[in-house]
Amino acid sequence: MKTFLAVTGSFLLLSGCSSSEEQLVKNAEKIHNDILTVDTHCDTPMNMVESGFDLGQRHDFGCVDFPRMKEGGLWAEFFAVFIGQGLRNDSAYNLVYKDALNVFDAIHKNIDKNSSVAEIAYTPDDAYRIKKEGKIAAFIGLENGYPVGKDITRLKQFSDLGARYITLCHSLNNDICDSSTDPKGPEHNGLSEFGIEVVKEMNRLGMMVDVSHISDKSFYDVIKISKVPVIASHSSCRSLCSSPRNLTDDMLLALKNNGGVIQICILSDYIKTPEPNPELDAMIKELRSSYGDFNKLTADQKKSYRAERWKIQEKYKKLATVQDVVDHIDHVVQVIGINYVGIGTDFDGGGGVDGCRSVAQMKNITIELLRRGYSKSDIEKIWGGNIMRVFREAEKISDNV
Repeated sequence: MKTFLAVTGSFLLLSGCSSSEEQLVKNAEKIHNDILTVDTHCDTPMNMVESGFDLGQRHDFGCVDFPRMKEGGLWAEFFAVFIGQGLRNDSAYNLVYKDALNVFDAIHKNIDKNSSVAEIAYTPDDAYRIKKEGKIAAFIGLENGYPVGKDITRLKQFSDLGARYITLCHSLNNDICDSSTDPKGPEHNGLSEFGIEVVKEMNRLGMMVDVSHISDKSFYDVIKISKVPVIASHSSCRSLCSSPRNLTDDMLLALKNNGGVIQICILSDYIKTPEPNPELDAMIKELRSSYGDFNKLTADQKKSYRAERWKIQEKYKKLATVQDVVDHIDHVVQVIGINYVGIGTDFDGGGGVDGCRSVAQMKNITIELLRRGYSKSDIEKIWGGNIMRVFREAEKISDNV
């Protein structure tokens, strides 16, 4: 099978490539111009808070900025307010609550600074309007409900600041639910009593409930309790890659019955079970040793560390491919249909595969979809239609809860 290479957002045909392959590139370009393309998860705001990162400037590290979004034909991005899990007491809750507010503020300031090319979106209608104006729609999601603490009124404040989904937990258990990856195992056996109230309040507010990162039992609890279709903002298929972060086929079927959507995460280790890579491990270990405790670094040192880590991973990491990503999309379509799958890259949080290492290369996914016979209508659903359907359902049901 003939393939494409993408370099800094451009698509280079390999020698011997047929005119039909050239047509695939042209068709992908046209599709991205015509439709609303949405990525439901990136962690780029971490850069904004710590280093004064400007989304309006093209960068030679990281995955997301507005110039590269334009190159890749990505019209809408959910920027994650990510707060890593820590201590669970009143003092810690107050600190991480303030940290979350600082990230919200950094996102808003970055968008305001670049108002000629981007705008905060609060609704699906906002996104379609902003795209029609030739600008980028910037949505916000909260990754990890940890900053909520035990104060459910904070949900309304986060919603008012623009959060349109909340990933209930991250890599460890919190007061809302159990995580899929906490080494200590389950704490609540799914959703906690507080977590049940959180899901109900999110339904009332019209916030999408994000089931990525949560344990299998937590997932089924959410499906049972939520009156609104749910999303997995950045997850993939466990049948193809055994990570507990991925959804089983039974979970996919439950998601379909709920009316929700799984946004395929292109983080390589969730797409293809990683092979041992001692050279990469040694390089990362040496880098960490040279910088010391990350939490004690200055903002400039953290920026430098991330840039060096990025270069090491670019050189040494054995990545899954765009073809592997589309295998996951194919699998979802085969198991539950075209109406329940989308894309959530996890860029700047580890996401990236060979052929799609930044937003500048997003069209390579579309080219592969076209190569496999997906229609423009199918691709429109995958790239935004399905997530916008769930988003509208959340809005609609909130009006009646």
